[in-house]
Amino acid sequence: MKLTRGDKAFQLFNYFFLFAAAASMLLPLLQLLAVSFSSPIAADSKEVFLLPVDFTTASWGQVLHNSGLWKSFGITLYITVGGTILSMLFSVLTAYPLAHKDFLLKRPVMFGIIITMIFNAPMIPFFLTVRQFGMMNSLWALVLPGVIGTFNMIIIRTFFMGLPKELDDSARIDGCSDAGILFRIFLPLSKPVLATVSLFYAVGYWNTFSRAVLFIRDPEKWPLQMKLRAYLTSPEELASVNMFLGDYDFNTTTLKAATILFATIPIVLVYPYLQKYFVKGSMLGSLKE
Repeated sequence: MKLTRGDKAFQLFNYFFLFAAAASMLLPLLQLLAVSFSSPIAADSKEVFLLPVDFTTASWGQVLHNSGLWKSFGITLYITVGGTILSMLFSVLTAYPLAHKDFLLKRPVMFGIIITMIFNAPMIPFFLTVRQFGMMNSLWALVLPGVIGTFNMIIIRTFFMGLPKELDDSARIDGCSDAGILFRIFLPLSKPVLATVSLFYAVGYWNTFSRAVLFIRDPEKWPLQMKLRAYLTSPEELASVNMFLGDYDFNTTTLKAATILFATIPIVLVYPYLQKYFVKGSMLGSLKE
């Protein structure tokens, strides 16, 4: 198919727009990476852009030897893995019956679920409810209140509804139960949407901050984002005594950059492993029959 001049101009605009969008997300990370490997003098004098100046790994050495940061990393990893597993389990179990037309309570249940997308619980009643259930200063407060994401559950339900009904009928004729149909037929065919929604949940749990501010009082239980906030507002906590004794291989500017990347890189590295499923899952609903 021969492209017209207008088509070529539109393609060129798309390439430019997507390149600019990607650069706007990538360049800040590259700049932080360069600062984290630069000398304090170069970082404070704004000499660093995309390449390190006076290369040094002192800031990363300081960050990677910070036991408090690693403890918060472990807490966040625990919340992310455990929360994602629980969220996917309950989302799938909720989406499966709602994807069947013969489910009698389908309409009222869906109406109640969609209402939660439109009207969010006010902060004070939400706080009092979580406290009433005894989850104050507990990691469960970071998982259970949002264990099912309405939008994510609807994505899974929509995917289930798109699977051939004949698969369900033939399995029932063979005597398969609903649990067998779900776990033996539906889930193996739903890898794209499961990977996509899992990534959505994982990113949400990894970036947990507002609920930690509300419910976690013990600094020993702070997730990584809370610890990051504490270090960015009081960066001297990251610095060792060497900094104040005259060893200036790092300073608060380079430490901030290294700490931000420490909290960002792990979740970013997950994406390449899910990319092939993510592309398929993100196309869900783009075609209508």
